[in-house]
Amino acid sequence: MKRENIDKIAQTQEDKILLAKLWDKISSGIHKNIPVNTCFLSIREQEIARFLFGDTEGLYSFGGYDDAERKMLVYLPDYLEEEALPDTAALACLRATFYQGDSPTHRDFLGALTGAGIAREVIGDILVNNGSCDFFVTQEVAPFVLQNFVGAGRTKVKLQQIPLSDVAVPKPETKEIRDTLPSLRLDSVISAGFRVSRSAAAEFVIAGRTAINGLPCEKPDKVIDEGATVSVRGLGKIQLKLVNGQTKKGRISVVIDRYV
Repeated sequence: MKRENIDKIAQTQEDKILLAKLWDKISSGIHKNIPVNTCFLSIREQEIARFLFGDTEGLYSFGGYDDAERKMLVYLPDYLEEEALPDTAALACLRATFYQGDSPTHRDFLGALTGAGIAREVIGDILVNNGSCDFFVTQEVAPFVLQNFVGAGRTKVKLQQIPLSDVAVPKPETKEIRDTLPSLRLDSVISAGFRVSRSAAAEFVIAGRTAINGLPCEKPDKVIDEGATVSVRGLGKIQLKLVNGQTKKGRISVVIDRYV
């Protein structure tokens, strides 16, 4: 855990600024031996933070529920156990309820929040269900949101804070795709998952529109591991769910989940 590693890890000026902020926050908690947490981080930001902090004792990632995508880094001093995370992390879950005949989307809620002047870094995951949406914000902005957030898109909502134990996590809708591939190259997996030509898949990658587990990738020949999630801007997201081995013709049998 060395501050001088920031310049080695950061790929952009924005990365440097973010990593410096994270470093100052976590270092302060360590030196004072008090719990602290950062803003919400994307999957990519979590990955570059992991390179900076390594296996720092007492440092955890927490987004309010199991399998959260956007998470805070939370430092717990030695007098607190991991079980204290839900009560220690400075985040709140708010539930927006609305008429079930309406169907506001994740984009509607995110757009309404950022349109109200709320920075993306203080917003965690947004979980849209039938008739309700649970979303996470930092405790600092929760009172403002509770007082001022009245609608998402054209849908009017009623807002209340709920305990983390009551969070409703929707089951993702996926379409299962079974196929055989010549290899587990990124362009080959994208081609099968989104039903596009391999050359088109390679163009998406080279254009910088693809990420693997949240990390940008511009190499079409990158080999994908089982369980990896691939997102392509403009197409959506897939997961290489299973790699079943080779067929008699030497191709690789796979199962891919496409999120719909």
